Amino acid sequence: MNAVRLVSCLFLFCVLFSTSGYSRNVSSRPAVVNIGAMFTFESTIGRVAKIAIEEAVKDVNANSSILHGTELKIHMRKSNCSGFLGLAEALKFTENDVIAIIGPQSSVVAHIISHVANELQVPLLSFAATDPTLNSLQFPFFVRTTHSDFYQMAAISEVVDHYGWKQVTAIFIDNDYGRNGVSALGDRLAERRCRISYKVGIPPDSGVNRGDITDILVKVALMESRVVIVHVYPDMGFKIFSMANHLEMMGNGWVWIATDWLSSVLDSASPLPSETIDSVQGVLVLRQHTPDSDRKRAFSSRWHKLTGGSLGLHSYGLYAYDSVWLIAHALDAFFNQGGIISFSNDSRLPSGEGSSLHLEAISIFDDGKLLLNNILQSDLDGLTGRIKFGIDRSLILPAYDVINVIGTGYRRIGYWSNYSGLSTTPPETLYTKPPNRSSTNQKLYAAIWPGDTLLTPRGWAFANNGKQLRIGVPIRVSFQEFVSQVPGTDTFKGFCIDVFTAAVSLLPYPVQYQFIPFGDGKENPSYTELVNKITTGFFDAAVGDIAIVTKRTKVLDFTQPYVASGLVVVAPFRKLNSGAWAFLRPFSARMWIVTACFFLVVGLVVWILEHRINDEFRGPPKRQVITVLWFSLSTLFFAHRENTMSTLARFVLLIWLFVVLIINSSYTASLTSIFTVQQLSSPIKGIESLKESNEPVGYQVGSFAEYYLREEVGISKSRLVALGSPEAYANALQLGPEKGGVAAIVDELPYVQLFLSRQCTFRIVGQEFTKSGWGFAFPRDSPLALDMSTAILALSENGDLQRIHDKWLTQSSCSSETSELESDRLHLKSFWGLFLICGLACFISLLIHFCQITRQLYRATPVESPSAGQGSLRSGRRLHRLLSLMDEKAGQEKSAAKRRKLERSLSENDRDCELGRNPMRKETERMTGTTST
Repeated sequence: MNAVRLVSCLFLFCVLFSTSGYSRNVSSRPAVVNIGAMFTFESTIGRVAKIAIEEAVKDVNANSSILHGTELKIHMRKSNCSGFLGLAEALKFTENDVIAIIGPQSSVVAHIISHVANELQVPLLSFAATDPTLNSLQFPFFVRTTHSDFYQMAAISEVVDHYGWKQVTAIFIDNDYGRNGVSALGDRLAERRCRISYKVGIPPDSGVNRGDITDILVKVALMESRVVIVHVYPDMGFKIFSMANHLEMMGNGWVWIATDWLSSVLDSASPLPSETIDSVQGVLVLRQHTPDSDRKRAFSSRWHKLTGGSLGLHSYGLYAYDSVWLIAHALDAFFNQGGIISFSNDSRLPSGEGSSLHLEAISIFDDGKLLLNNILQSDLDGLTGRIKFGIDRSLILPAYDVINVIGTGYRRIGYWSNYSGLSTTPPETLYTKPPNRSSTNQKLYAAIWPGDTLLTPRGWAFANNGKQLRIGVPIRVSFQEFVSQVPGTDTFKGFCIDVFTAAVSLLPYPVQYQFIPFGDGKENPSYTELVNKITTGFFDAAVGDIAIVTKRTKVLDFTQPYVASGLVVVAPFRKLNSGAWAFLRPFSARMWIVTACFFLVVGLVVWILEHRINDEFRGPPKRQVITVLWFSLSTLFFAHRENTMSTLARFVLLIWLFVVLIINSSYTASLTSIFTVQQLSSPIKGIESLKESNEPVGYQVGSFAEYYLREEVGISKSRLVALGSPEAYANALQLGPEKGGVAAIVDELPYVQLFLSRQCTFRIVGQEFTKSGWGFAFPRDSPLALDMSTAILALSENGDLQRIHDKWLTQSSCSSETSELESDRLHLKSFWGLFLICGLACFISLLIHFCQITRQLYRATPVESPSAGQGSLRSGRRLHRLLSLMDEKAGQEKSAAKRRKLERSLSENDRDCELGRNPMRKETERMTGTTST
């Protein structure tokens, strides 16, 4: 009895609990779990998604290992891409207590239903809503099970950059899907210095007729860009291509890129009508990449049997299939964690009394956050590859196929992945390697473009609206060889104009332009103001002697430089006189001193090594000092005659002679340069000495040199003097700072070279302290700048650029004077110091020589002896003194053999004295040149 009463109480409790405001299932794993699905059944994506979801539910329910007996039940509702209908249908899901919703396919509907999902705490898994903004924190229960258009637009931007296009035109459906997708495209293009030059939205309703589309395409045809991105729905997209083909906008020179709406049609539809497929020939299309696998091939075979081949399987169908399995795995983890399927009323909703809306019937999924977390933490393999979410709640490793529509089908020309960029290798094979996004690694196979051509289109053309390019040209007052206006006309001439017209003639397309003069004709205009008018749109380009400097390149694009330029300093020079002592200038004072010391040191070392074994280095101290000095100095001319016997002395002498050779050669070369090349001097040595001085500096009116000298060099504005012509240059330099002129002029090298060709008394001092060039200026990212650069390079290679230079800038006025300045004749005044030294040396040597002779003769005067014996003795003494004199006078010519001969003569003389003969007296008189008294 008690047992029956207990059972009855439990039954009543369950009944009361079920009828109360709480409807909680006490079973942790219910027999049935309801999930919802919402999309447009009749759409390209919906037809495939419906079958894929139904098959996925069947496969999950047939697999007992996933939900362990719990059955999934799907409730499908139409949204028809309408936000209002989608909201109404989403609220109806509360009648079925659904714990998750698959869909919608439309980004517009997803924005609205996401609010409902947030309130009901029901995860919303969309397999086709690609709007990038749906990932925001505003929609925490929105889960995208496909890839965002953020990555698709990144792929398109890399394709655009790969082919070198800089501007694109975007045609988009004007709703959340189209606007936000094109916004993402603009951001990704900007990262690669590309841009959307023109974008046009199409109303999302079906009321757009062919006339509206024609008007849109006509505007597109008038634009400069020939790269068109089409981001619309399939029905609207085919209307656009059909009309573009009718307007002959699908021919040579055009590029059409369609987002993945076209690939969905190509994959799902049976062969398209010939008229439709013909209208998209040469179009590039992106398709979400799904790796090939056994499961995918098996499901594709099964799909073919299900549909009989009438409906193809596209990537969105695969993502819809995987979304069901994602919910199933998340539910399994949910139940394992003790989650319970239960709902409760929303206390914030008003009571339904007096209203037919019955808002109180709307209930909240109590453990919706737990299920959401399990979904986001899932990691499984599906038909689309690995299903795992990153920290931004997006699927990891996004990738796309790049396909090219050809004939009756298409051909894949490569892949794009967020991991490694463009490649011809499937992305999954690159994930095991380090990412390589270098430009050389970005590859695609060749595409066939509209017009059946393999030649990559240039991607832009001049706007076909009859507008001529307005090209600003400065009216120069000075240096008119570079650019000048023909008096009384609107035409211009000069070196820069000829280069521009020659480059334009090499372009593969006609360019209509008109020159617009800039300046008042009284002084050179400001080139900074000229280029600024390009940024404001007043000029389409600027032609002239425009320097390419950093400040200008930040807002403009320049062509390849056609003239090398840079700032230089021009100053007056004075001619240096060689002078009487010019022969001392090759060596510094320290060099002269060190060289002389080494001559003495080497002579002393050789004497130390030789004097003990070599008779030529022996003798009285006075003689040895003379020997050392003579030997060391004579090595300068390789004229030493003393023989060296020591090996060490020969080694030292060998090294020293090599040193002398180098010194001799260097001295000769330097002295030759001093005497044969004109030597000029200036107090200004370059920009640094000019900066340190307080003297005025000249610059050309309108040149950027003023800004550079003030901002970069740091010269105060009070020191800068504006000069307007070459004549003003010359006058200011000749007057100098003392008489109201300038110490130097800073200007660009081409102007200075032209100035110096006529003014030969001035020179460039120092080196160029800036390196730049002249180019033609165009707006930022102008494709014409690139083509003009190519044309300028062609002019340089074929020699036309040099011929134009010689025509206008031939320098011949100073040829005769320049040759005189470069080489002067040698005059006696340059060498009289050397001759003076040599003459003094000769005079002093002769004076000393005669003094010594006179002294020796005085000492050698004979004294008569009283007897023959005493006379013989005096003769012997005189002979010995004479021998000493001869040793000192002859030096190296005296030898031991000659000494012995004289001693024998002495013995014979003694005998002759006894006989009254004295032959030695005659020998003495002959050698000394004197006569005896």
